[in-house]
Amino acid sequence: MNHTQFDGQHAGAAVRAPLRHPLRRVGGGALALLLVAGLAACGKGDQKSGQALVKVGGEEITALQLNEELARSGVPGAQQQQARPQILASLVDRQLLINEAVKDKTDRDPKVVQAIERAKSLILAQAYLQKKIGTPAKPTKEEVKAYFEQHPALFAQRKTIDMRQLLLATADLTDDLKKDIDAAKSLDDVSALLDRKDVKYQRNQISRSYADLAPALGDKLLALPKGQLFIIREGERSTVVTITDVRDTPVDLAASTPQIEQYLMNTRGKEAAAAELARLRAASKIEYASKADEPSAKPAAAPAATAAPAAGRDDATARGVAGLK
Repeated sequence: MNHTQFDGQHAGAAVRAPLRHPLRRVGGGALALLLVAGLAACGKGDQKSGQALVKVGGEEITALQLNEELARSGVPGAQQQQARPQILASLVDRQLLINEAVKDKTDRDPKVVQAIERAKSLILAQAYLQKKIGTPAKPTKEEVKAYFEQHPALFAQRKTIDMRQLLLATADLTDDLKKDIDAAKSLDDVSALLDRKDVKYQRNQISRSYADLAPALGDKLLALPKGQLFIIREGERSTVVTITDVRDTPVDLAASTPQIEQYLMNTRGKEAAAAELARLRAASKIEYASKADEPSAKPAAAPAATAAPAAGRDDATARGVAGLK
Protein backbone atom coordinates (compact mmCIF):
# COMPACT_ATOMS: atom_id res chain seq x y z
CA MET A 1 0.00 0.00 0.00
CA ASN A 2 1.28 3.49 -0.81
CA HIS A 3 1.30 5.69 2.25
CA THR A 4 1.38 9.43 2.63
CA GLN A 5 4.22 10.90 4.67
CA PHE A 6 4.04 14.29 6.36
CA ASP A 7 7.13 16.23 7.42
CA GLY A 8 6.66 17.38 11.01
CA GLN A 9 9.19 20.23 10.71
CA HIS A 10 6.62 22.69 9.39
CA ALA A 11 3.53 20.87 10.63
CA GLY A 12 3.51 22.12 14.21
CA ALA A 13 2.88 25.68 13.05
CA ALA A 14 0.27 24.49 10.58
CA VAL A 15 -2.00 22.95 13.21
CA ARG A 16 -3.89 25.84 14.76
CA ALA A 17 -7.43 27.06 15.26
CA PRO A 18 -7.91 29.70 12.56
CA LEU A 19 -10.23 31.74 14.77
CA ARG A 20 -7.87 31.94 17.71
CA HIS A 21 -6.33 35.23 18.78
CA PRO A 22 -3.31 35.88 16.52
CA LEU A 23 -1.70 38.00 19.24
CA ARG A 24 -0.83 36.15 22.44
CA ARG A 25 -2.40 37.42 25.58
CA VAL A 26 -0.24 38.67 28.40
CA GLY A 27 -0.44 36.15 31.23
CA GLY A 28 1.92 34.45 33.67
CA GLY A 29 4.91 35.33 31.52
CA ALA A 30 4.17 39.02 31.97
CA LEU A 31 4.06 38.56 35.75
CA ALA A 32 7.54 37.07 35.57
CA LEU A 33 8.69 40.06 33.55
CA LEU A 34 7.20 42.43 36.10
CA LEU A 35 9.03 40.58 38.86
CA VAL A 36 12.28 41.08 36.98
CA ALA A 37 11.43 44.74 36.41
CA GLY A 38 10.77 45.08 40.14
CA LEU A 39 14.19 43.55 40.81
CA ALA A 40 15.79 46.32 38.78
CA ALA A 41 13.97 48.99 40.77
CA CYS A 42 14.92 47.67 44.20
CA GLY A 43 17.91 49.08 46.02
CA LYS A 44 17.99 52.23 43.92
CA GLY A 45 16.12 54.57 46.22
CA ASP A 46 12.88 54.42 44.22
CA GLN A 47 9.91 55.48 46.33
CA LYS A 48 6.76 53.38 46.07
CA SER A 49 3.52 55.33 46.12
CA GLY A 50 0.48 54.35 48.16
CA GLN A 51 -0.27 53.33 51.74
CA ALA A 52 2.27 50.85 53.11
CA LEU A 53 0.64 47.55 54.12
CA VAL A 54 3.74 45.65 55.16
CA LYS A 55 7.51 46.08 55.21
CA VAL A 56 9.79 43.28 54.13
CA GLY A 57 13.38 43.93 55.14
CA GLY A 58 12.70 47.65 54.97
CA GLU A 59 11.01 47.49 51.55
CA GLU A 60 7.35 48.52 51.52
CA ILE A 61 4.48 46.69 49.88
CA THR A 62 1.71 49.21 49.29
CA ALA A 63 -2.05 49.15 48.85
CA LEU A 64 -1.49 50.32 45.27
CA GLN A 65 0.65 47.25 44.55
CA LEU A 66 -1.90 44.94 46.11
CA ASN A 67 -4.77 46.45 44.13
CA GLU A 68 -2.76 46.16 40.92
CA GLU A 69 -2.01 42.51 41.65
CA LEU A 70 -5.67 41.80 42.42
CA ALA A 71 -6.68 43.41 39.14
CA ARG A 72 -4.16 41.30 37.22
CA SER A 73 -5.18 38.09 38.98
CA GLY A 74 -8.56 37.96 37.28
CA VAL A 75 -10.34 37.28 40.56
CA PRO A 76 -13.97 38.51 40.35
CA GLY A 77 -14.67 41.67 42.32
CA ALA A 78 -16.98 39.90 44.77
CA GLN A 79 -14.18 37.47 45.68
CA GLN A 80 -11.25 39.89 45.85
CA GLN A 81 -11.60 40.54 49.57
CA GLN A 82 -11.39 36.80 50.19
CA ALA A 83 -8.37 36.49 47.90
CA ARG A 84 -6.61 39.51 49.43
CA PRO A 85 -4.56 37.62 52.09
CA GLN A 86 -3.25 35.11 49.57
CA ILE A 87 -2.29 37.80 47.06
CA LEU A 88 -0.58 39.85 49.76
CA ALA A 89 1.33 36.76 50.91
CA SER A 90 2.53 36.20 47.34
CA LEU A 91 3.78 39.80 47.23
CA VAL A 92 5.68 39.25 50.48
CA ASP A 93 7.25 36.08 49.04
CA ARG A 94 8.23 37.96 45.89
CA GLN A 95 9.81 40.78 47.89
CA LEU A 96 11.77 38.28 50.00
CA LEU A 97 13.25 36.80 46.85
CA ILE A 98 14.00 40.23 45.39
CA ASN A 99 15.70 41.36 48.61
CA GLU A 100 17.96 38.30 48.56
CA ALA A 101 18.66 38.75 44.86
CA VAL A 102 19.83 42.30 45.49
CA LYS A 103 22.00 41.19 48.43
CA ASP A 104 23.89 38.65 46.35
CA LYS A 105 24.04 41.09 43.38
CA THR A 106 21.87 38.97 41.10
CA ASP A 107 20.45 42.23 39.78
CA ARG A 108 23.92 43.05 38.41
CA ASP A 109 24.35 39.79 36.52
CA PRO A 110 24.74 40.73 32.83
CA LYS A 111 22.15 38.18 31.75
CA VAL A 112 19.66 39.49 34.30
CA VAL A 113 20.29 43.10 33.28
CA GLN A 114 19.75 42.13 29.65
CA ALA A 115 16.51 40.33 30.52
CA ILE A 116 15.27 43.35 32.48
CA GLU A 117 16.01 45.69 29.58
CA ARG A 118 14.22 43.35 27.18
CA ALA A 119 11.21 43.19 29.53
CA LYS A 120 11.06 46.97 29.77
CA SER A 121 11.28 47.28 25.98
CA LEU A 122 8.48 44.77 25.42
CA ILE A 123 6.20 46.35 28.02
CA LEU A 124 6.79 49.86 26.67
CA ALA A 125 6.24 48.83 23.04
CA GLN A 126 3.05 46.94 23.90
CA ALA A 127 1.77 49.83 26.01
CA TYR A 128 2.32 52.29 23.15
CA LEU A 129 0.51 50.09 20.66
CA GLN A 130 -2.40 49.57 23.04
CA LYS A 131 -2.62 53.32 23.62
CA LYS A 132 -2.34 54.10 19.91
CA ILE A 133 -4.75 51.57 18.42
CA GLY A 134 -7.09 51.17 21.37
CA THR A 135 -9.80 48.51 21.34
CA PRO A 136 -10.97 47.52 17.84
CA ALA A 137 -14.61 48.17 17.04
CA LYS A 138 -16.97 45.27 17.58
CA PRO A 139 -18.11 43.84 14.23
CA THR A 140 -21.71 44.31 13.18
CA LYS A 141 -24.22 41.48 12.88
CA GLU A 142 -23.95 41.81 9.11
CA GLU A 143 -20.17 41.39 9.20
CA VAL A 144 -20.45 38.33 11.44
CA LYS A 145 -23.08 36.76 9.19
CA ALA A 146 -20.98 37.46 6.09
CA TYR A 147 -17.94 35.75 7.62
CA PHE A 148 -20.10 32.79 8.66
CA GLU A 149 -21.48 32.37 5.15
CA GLN A 150 -18.09 32.82 3.48
CA HIS A 151 -16.53 29.98 5.51
CA PRO A 152 -18.97 27.07 5.46
CA ALA A 153 -16.22 24.52 6.16
CA LEU A 154 -15.60 26.19 9.52
CA PHE A 155 -19.24 26.36 10.55
CA ALA A 156 -22.34 25.18 8.66
CA GLN A 157 -20.49 22.34 6.90
CA ARG A 158 -17.88 21.64 9.55
CA LYS A 159 -16.50 18.11 9.74
CA THR A 160 -14.63 16.30 12.47
CA ILE A 161 -11.90 13.79 11.63
CA ASP A 162 -11.40 10.76 13.88
CA MET A 163 -7.94 9.22 13.80
CA ARG A 164 -6.00 6.37 15.36
CA GLN A 165 -2.25 6.55 15.76
CA LEU A 166 0.83 4.69 16.91
CA LEU A 167 3.68 6.74 18.37
CA LEU A 168 7.23 5.44 18.29
CA ALA A 169 10.77 6.78 18.53
CA THR A 170 12.05 8.22 15.25
CA ALA A 171 15.30 6.35 15.86
CA ASP A 172 13.33 3.08 15.56
CA LEU A 173 11.80 4.12 12.23
CA THR A 174 14.61 2.71 10.12
CA ASP A 175 14.47 2.41 6.33
CA ASP A 176 13.78 -1.32 6.64
CA LEU A 177 10.95 -0.76 9.11
CA LYS A 178 9.54 1.97 6.87
CA LYS A 179 9.42 -0.50 3.97
CA ASP A 180 7.57 -3.01 6.13
CA ILE A 181 5.08 -0.34 7.20
CA ASP A 182 4.55 0.60 3.55
CA ALA A 183 3.52 -2.99 2.90
CA ALA A 184 0.99 -3.02 5.75
CA LYS A 185 -2.71 -2.71 4.93
CA SER A 186 -3.97 -1.36 8.23
CA LEU A 187 -2.88 0.18 11.50
CA ASP A 188 -3.50 -3.16 13.20
CA ASP A 189 -1.04 -4.73 10.77
CA VAL A 190 1.51 -2.07 11.71
CA SER A 191 0.88 -2.74 15.41
CA ALA A 192 1.46 -6.47 14.92
CA LEU A 193 4.60 -5.70 12.91
CA LEU A 194 6.01 -3.55 15.70
CA ASP A 195 5.20 -6.24 18.24
CA ARG A 196 7.09 -8.84 16.19
CA LYS A 197 10.10 -6.56 15.89
CA ASP A 198 9.92 -5.66 19.59
CA VAL A 199 9.59 -1.95 18.79
CA LYS A 200 8.02 0.03 21.60
CA TYR A 201 5.06 2.22 20.69
CA GLN A 202 2.02 3.93 22.16
CA ARG A 203 -1.58 3.85 20.91
CA ASN A 204 -3.84 6.89 20.77
CA GLN A 205 -7.22 7.91 19.41
CA ILE A 206 -7.79 11.56 18.53
CA SER A 207 -10.51 13.69 16.97
CA ARG A 208 -9.93 17.06 15.35
CA SER A 209 -12.48 19.47 13.96
CA TYR A 210 -11.72 21.11 10.63
CA ALA A 211 -11.85 24.44 12.49
CA ASP A 212 -8.92 23.31 14.67
CA LEU A 213 -6.66 22.70 11.68
CA ALA A 214 -4.91 24.94 9.20
CA PRO A 215 -7.08 25.00 6.05
CA ALA A 216 -4.44 23.35 3.84
CA LEU A 217 -4.00 20.56 6.37
CA GLY A 218 -7.73 20.07 6.86
CA ASP A 219 -8.29 19.87 3.10
CA LYS A 220 -5.47 17.37 2.74
CA LEU A 221 -6.81 15.12 5.49
CA LEU A 222 -10.37 15.23 4.17
CA ALA A 223 -9.07 14.17 0.76
CA LEU A 224 -7.51 10.99 2.19
CA PRO A 225 -9.64 7.83 2.12
CA LYS A 226 -10.59 6.13 5.37
CA GLY A 227 -8.00 3.58 6.36
CA GLN A 228 -5.17 5.37 4.53
CA LEU A 229 -1.96 5.18 6.53
CA PHE A 230 0.38 8.13 6.74
CA ILE A 231 3.55 8.78 8.69
CA ILE A 232 4.50 11.89 10.64
CA ARG A 233 8.15 12.55 11.43
CA GLU A 234 8.52 15.09 14.23
CA GLY A 235 11.83 15.36 16.00
CA GLU A 236 12.51 12.41 18.28
CA ARG A 237 9.06 10.90 17.74
CA SER A 238 7.27 9.60 14.71
CA THR A 239 3.64 8.65 14.31
CA VAL A 240 1.77 6.25 12.07
CA VAL A 241 -1.77 7.53 11.62
CA THR A 242 -4.97 6.38 9.94
CA ILE A 243 -8.32 8.11 9.52
CA THR A 244 -11.16 6.04 10.94
CA ASP A 245 -14.12 8.34 10.34
CA VAL A 246 -15.17 11.77 9.10
CA ARG A 247 -18.30 13.13 10.80
CA ASP A 248 -20.53 16.10 10.07
CA THR A 249 -20.42 18.45 13.08
CA PRO A 250 -22.06 21.69 11.90
CA VAL A 251 -22.29 24.81 14.06
CA ASP A 252 -25.04 27.40 13.57
CA LEU A 253 -24.66 31.16 13.36
CA ALA A 254 -25.83 31.83 16.93
CA ALA A 255 -23.24 29.48 18.44
CA SER A 256 -20.49 30.80 16.15
CA THR A 257 -21.12 34.52 16.70
CA PRO A 258 -18.92 35.07 19.81
CA GLN A 259 -16.01 33.25 18.18
CA ILE A 260 -16.36 35.16 14.92
CA GLU A 261 -16.66 38.49 16.73
CA GLN A 262 -13.47 37.83 18.68
CA TYR A 263 -11.61 36.73 15.58
CA LEU A 264 -12.63 39.79 13.58
CA MET A 265 -11.70 42.11 16.46
CA ASN A 266 -8.32 40.40 16.81
CA THR A 267 -7.74 40.68 13.07
CA ARG A 268 -8.55 44.39 13.14
CA GLY A 269 -6.18 44.89 16.04
CA LYS A 270 -3.41 43.08 14.21
CA GLU A 271 -4.02 45.12 11.05
CA ALA A 272 -4.01 48.38 13.01
CA ALA A 273 -0.72 47.41 14.68
CA ALA A 274 0.81 46.54 11.30
CA ALA A 275 -0.35 49.87 9.85
CA GLU A 276 1.19 51.82 12.74
CA LEU A 277 4.49 49.96 12.35
CA ALA A 278 4.45 50.69 8.61
CA ARG A 279 3.86 54.38 9.36
CA LEU A 280 6.72 54.49 11.84
CA ARG A 281 9.07 52.73 9.42
CA ALA A 282 8.23 55.20 6.67
CA ALA A 283 8.74 58.18 8.99
CA SER A 284 11.97 56.96 10.59
CA LYS A 285 15.54 56.62 9.38
CA ILE A 286 16.60 53.00 9.77
CA GLU A 287 20.23 52.18 8.98
CA TYR A 288 21.54 48.61 8.85
CA ALA A 289 25.22 47.96 9.47
CA SER A 290 25.10 45.11 6.96
CA LYS A 291 23.17 45.06 3.69
CA ALA A 292 22.45 41.39 4.30
CA ASP A 293 20.23 42.32 7.26
CA GLU A 294 18.02 44.67 5.27
CA PRO A 295 14.44 43.40 4.70
CA SER A 296 14.88 43.52 0.92
CA ALA A 297 18.01 41.38 1.06
CA LYS A 298 17.72 37.87 -0.27
CA PRO A 299 17.88 35.43 2.66
CA ALA A 300 20.62 32.83 2.70
CA ALA A 301 19.57 29.25 2.13
CA ALA A 302 18.75 27.69 5.47
CA PRO A 303 20.28 24.29 6.20
CA ALA A 304 17.93 21.37 6.49
CA ALA A 305 17.03 20.76 10.11
CA THR A 306 15.19 18.16 12.07
CA ALA A 307 12.37 19.61 14.11
CA ALA A 308 12.84 19.30 17.84
CA PRO A 309 9.90 18.33 20.01
CA ALA A 310 7.93 21.39 21.04
CA ALA A 311 8.44 22.43 24.65
CA GLY A 312 5.63 21.26 26.86
CA ARG A 313 4.25 18.98 24.17
CA ASP A 314 5.15 15.64 25.76
CA ASP A 315 1.55 14.49 25.67
CA ALA A 316 1.37 11.89 22.94
CA THR A 317 -1.98 12.99 21.58
CA ALA A 318 -0.93 16.61 21.33
CA ARG A 319 2.36 15.68 19.70
CA GLY A 320 0.68 13.42 17.19
CA VAL A 321 -1.67 16.13 16.00
CA ALA A 322 1.07 18.77 16.04
CA GLY A 323 3.02 16.74 13.51
CA LEU A 324 0.34 16.67 10.85
CA LYS A 325 1.01 18.67 7.70
